[in-house]
Amino acid sequence: MIIRPYEEKDKENVRFVCLNSEGPCKSSKRGINFALAVYCDYYTENEPENCFVAADENDRAIGYVISAENFDRFKDIYISDYYTRIAKWEYRRRKSALRAIASQEKYKEEYPAHLHIDILPGYQHQGLGRRLMDALCDNLRQKGVKGVMFTVWHKNYNAIKFYEKFGFKLIETKETTLVYGLKLK
Repeated sequence: MIIRPYEEKDKENVRFVCLNSEGPCKSSKRGINFALAVYCDYYTENEPENCFVAADENDRAIGYVISAENFDRFKDIYISDYYTRIAKWEYRRRKSALRAIASQEKYKEEYPAHLHIDILPGYQHQGLGRRLMDALCDNLRQKGVKGVMFTVWHKNYNAIKFYEKFGFKLIETKETTLVYGLKLK
């Protein structure tokens, strides 16, 4: 497996990974649209230079790490172009999307970048996560970004263990969400 920069040809495979990284996707069409709007499409469509894929022997993306390097830029584009993809009557999903933004905004000075990482189940626990994170963090450091953060569900124990082993520090606990950050300088 290789780690390489995201390419436009990866879009559908990255979307597949986003929807299936915890096993086969069982979401409704609305759930799929929500997941792609909140966790995937902004990054590949607006900041492909901050996206990296793990590719199999057929050069098919089977994992990725995607990032926004500047919170304020992300928020402006996300609210106008992606948040609107969540139907107005889907109050719970809209609220969830805004909560994630609020956590990021609170720490944007110290951690201006944020990330999402996913790998298909059959490829997890093979060192790809670390290699993807190394590629992203090296990229952000070269750009002078001083920190990166993310939010994670408090019961996602495997992910939490991975992030802590990589060097992320817990910076806040909010109900069922944990906020982690890593200084890059």
